[in-house]
Amino acid sequence: MKKQNLAAILLIVAALALGTGAFLTLTGAPASRAPLAYTYEVVKVYPHDPNAFTQGLVIDQGVLYEGTGLWGYSSLRRVNLETGTVLQMHSLPSEFFGEGITIFNGKIIQLTWQNHVGFVYDKQTFALIRNFSYPTEGWGITHDGKKLIMS
Repeated sequence: MKKQNLAAILLIVAALALGTGAFLTLTGAPASRAPLAYTYEVVKVYPHDPNAFTQGLVIDQGVLYEGTGLWGYSSLRRVNLETGTVLQMHSLPSEFFGEGITIFNGKIIQLTWQNHVGFVYDKQTFALIRNFSYPTEGWGITHDGKKLIMS
């Protein structure tokens, strides 16, 4: 007798739970809206080297600095924004895949993807000042005016 009562009670509780759930689903939370769709407008197009695999991009005082990445073809470049002409280029050794760049305290910092090595260059001459290491893959780098921020 007790097993029958327990089974009946569980059946009633389950029915109530299902009914309440259906009620809440139908009358509770508002239906979700479609995600917002954003648009864009191209206001200007600039020429760019189609062989440059851009990984880092900085515009500083109207000058475009670009870090490119591909095994054997990674570089740091100063580019004329209007013409796309490469004004200055430093090629990385072929074992490095260049990644993000930033300009900080008058120097250019460039990361590498899987080598765990970053480079610090003189902003004007692109002369290598030093390198540094980090324990992760290097992707993007920026700063907050006081500290470097790396991903």
